[in-house]
Amino acid sequence: MQHRRLGRSAIYVSDICMGTMTFGSQADEAESLRILDASFDAGINFYDTAENYPVPPDTKWAGRTEEIVGKWLKTKDRDSIILATKVCGPSHGWIKGSQRAGMTALDRHNITKAIEDSLTRLGTDYVDLYQTHWPDHGTAYDETMETLDDLVRAGKVRIVGCSNEDAWGLMKSLEASSRLGTVRYETIQNNFSLNNRRFEDALSKVCVKEDVSLIPYSPIGGGVLSGKYQDGARPEGARFSRYLEIGGRQAAMAHRFVNEKSLASTAKFMEIAKEAGINVVTLATAWSKQHKFVASTIVGVSKFDQLDDIFAAADLTLSDDVMKACDAVTKDIQYPMG
Repeated sequence: MQHRRLGRSAIYVSDICMGTMTFGSQADEAESLRILDASFDAGINFYDTAENYPVPPDTKWAGRTEEIVGKWLKTKDRDSIILATKVCGPSHGWIKGSQRAGMTALDRHNITKAIEDSLTRLGTDYVDLYQTHWPDHGTAYDETMETLDDLVRAGKVRIVGCSNEDAWGLMKSLEASSRLGTVRYETIQNNFSLNNRRFEDALSKVCVKEDVSLIPYSPIGGGVLSGKYQDGARPEGARFSRYLEIGGRQAAMAHRFVNEKSLASTAKFMEIAKEAGINVVTLATAWSKQHKFVASTIVGVSKFDQLDDIFAAADLTLSDDVMKACDAVTKDIQYPMG
């Protein structure tokens, strides 16, 4: 397992990070703990969670993921784990937070309350990386960054990052931090995969020029790149199978990930992986890691037996021919996820 620096910080993490958003919903506690132990044994030191997990967001289990991670954390040397969690963005935005009666925001009150509750559930007195889960472009970044700065000064947080942010918002936040003399976002956690390369349009340049690290989520395209949704399949218990049943916003998200173009590109990536002699999940994970603006790729599973194909990417470097073949698919089928 290779290690890379998060932004300009002193923190180095394994270039694969274990995400936990299914823990407490698709994966029960026993399976979640088993996955965490196997990840640690494989050399992963970086773990990502959120107050809004598990998914889909629901008040009946809000915070359960952090509780499971906290239980596991007690079995490890705290210094050996780089732990990341997130505070919900505004509930009037693209998704409604499951915490604080659905009245979440990125003001001082909400951020302060959120970190205290997360620390309690996680059973620790600090988190290594604290992230804003989604932005609010209608609220001044000054209050958000000043509040996050206070958390770092209090020793409750080591560094901060953002998630689901765009180029304007990331630059706006960096300007506010520079002007105010506060901590800055060292990381950005956005969707990035073979089926969704929009990050390269503008944000990748910001990351390279400003020394902000991408920690991409959904490198397997929400499971689509595994091939399990090919030919109209709707696997029982799979996230997007469930989202299509739920309807509403969840179904809209499912259709963004699972559609004619994304399935067509997946079929081509499966062929590339077969020719390279690897599993397509291994291909997708290794491809994500192989970008200079990426520090650590966040993977996620709901079953223990899904881990091997991910771990196979740990020390794998794809050949130039394989990378070029992947680029050719991107040019042929542009923006599968819109």
